Amino acid sequence: MPSRASRISLADVARATGSVLGQSAQVPTPAFGDGFASSSVSGDAHPNLADISECLFFSPGDGRIWLQDQRVVLMHSEALGSLRREMVDSLGLKQARGLFTRAGYVSGARDAQLVRKQWPDAEPLASAIAGTRLHALEGMVQVELVHVAYDAKTGSYEGEFLWHNSSEDDEHIAAYGVGGSPACWMQVGYATGYVSTLFGRLIVFRELECRSMGDAHCRVVGKSAHQWDGVEEDLRYLNAHEFVDVAAYDQAGEEAADLPSPERSAGDAMVGASSAFKAACQQLSRVARTSATVLFTGESGVGKEKFASMLHRISPRAKQPFIAVNCAAIPETLIESELFGVERGAFTGASVARPGRFERASGGTLFLDEIATLSFVAQGKLLRALQEGQIERVGGTRSIAVDVRVVAATNEALREAVRKGTFREDLFFRLNVVPIHLPPLRERRDDIPLLMNHFLHHYRRKHDCDVKGFSQVAVRHLLNYDFPGNIRELQNLVERAVILADAGGLIDVHHLFTGGEVHRAEVLTLHAAAASGVLNLAGKAAAAAQAPSAPRAMSLDQTEQSLLQKAIAASGGNLSAAARLLHTSRAKLAYRARKHGLV
Repeated sequence: MPSRASRISLADVARATGSVLGQSAQVPTPAFGDGFASSSVSGDAHPNLADISECLFFSPGDGRIWLQDQRVVLMHSEALGSLRREMVDSLGLKQARGLFTRAGYVSGARDAQLVRKQWPDAEPLASAIAGTRLHALEGMVQVELVHVAYDAKTGSYEGEFLWHNSSEDDEHIAAYGVGGSPACWMQVGYATGYVSTLFGRLIVFRELECRSMGDAHCRVVGKSAHQWDGVEEDLRYLNAHEFVDVAAYDQAGEEAADLPSPERSAGDAMVGASSAFKAACQQLSRVARTSATVLFTGESGVGKEKFASMLHRISPRAKQPFIAVNCAAIPETLIESELFGVERGAFTGASVARPGRFERASGGTLFLDEIATLSFVAQGKLLRALQEGQIERVGGTRSIAVDVRVVAATNEALREAVRKGTFREDLFFRLNVVPIHLPPLRERRDDIPLLMNHFLHHYRRKHDCDVKGFSQVAVRHLLNYDFPGNIRELQNLVERAVILADAGGLIDVHHLFTGGEVHRAEVLTLHAAAASGVLNLAGKAAAAAQAPSAPRAMSLDQTEQSLLQKAIAASGGNLSAAARLLHTSRAKLAYRARKHGLV
């Protein structure tokens, strides 16, 4: 290593130029004993930013840069991003993520060794905070502390941090755009390597929010390995055997989640077991034996056409035609000729007579999807055909009798459309003989595992992809996803994942949510070791779960906001008192209160 005289430290440059190093954020002062816990005051405890900057040396003459006695390099962020893209493209996302995570781990471990060697008598919390300063000094990310605590007796560590200006996110977003999985792989590895090496036990960090997922900033949580649920997933990326002792956490390779198989008769492609699904099926079976008009209602993607097709298949008309018409896809000027047919010479271009959908469906079933999009004129002509059982072709002079069972569907509230004057009241009552409402997928979550299994087998055969199944993490996220696109969206997610997953591997979260879908990084799980059976949030006891249960209609974010509001109000605005009510730290409560705009 070059002599001290031939090297220039960052601090030397700052002193020579009269410039001031960037001031560090305020960090907690430890509550000493058998560990530390985040408290409140300043970040002047050594090693501080000035101390650390003394360790960064530049040796321009021989082309070397030193971090104390370890050689480092300056590298263009775009070059690292290019390397990242090539590795993802050649090795696949999972393998590339593992390599970058392990590289970050090595970097964090080396920095921790430097801190322990250079400042052996430093206070534990100051040593821990030094890692955030080193990470920032190295140009990776700016770190904001939310809270941190460590108990040396039990080996329990828990910390929460916000990351700003992540260089990894910049390059990942530039290459792939915003997706469905976190992308700060090296930084997660660095945090895990630094803290694990510093305290001599495995402490695992997870990125729960990320700019690469569309979040405003990155949020990471670190906990002792035994405190995490499903830590084997993290260890697969970390391959931590080379660095720390993980025998207590080591498990066999992950097996595919065991999903139930639907029990269905031959030819029955409808899948479900929930009470809402069974109620709709019961109505379907009762009306199928009749010729009554049926109106299916429900959101887009709930399977209205599938139910209409099944209604035809189990009815006495099963051997006759089933004709489906998407009313929204036919221009208003053509809807009459499409439904009722056209005679030769009726208009320019009508060189031959052509039967319409009513004639083609005679004896069978005519399914009119998105019927609310029909114009008032088309609604009047449809009403006449339903009332009289006769139609006239466009340009024709004779009536044609048709025996058609009409089944309609809409994702709009037709009663409201009648009140607004956009849908004929008489046609509504003609269609609304037997209404069957199909619930959205979020109201029949019991069916999600069955549908996942059904679509998995279907698309494995269709695309000839050898995918083992879903990971446990993927199942948890799908069970907690709101599915604004309902069954159609689930079908698309599974097809996408089957194509993107590695051959012989498992479908994971980053294979599913790559189209801009917003899914919760934190999901409700039941901690296996919890004797009380209390729900935990991301493997951590959540105060919200111990409070009186919120209305079913409230989302997880709304429930958290409501609990925070009540606790702050009950404490007269005193955040410390509110934190004690919710059995959490003041820093954590203040962060979440700011997130919801409560302070």
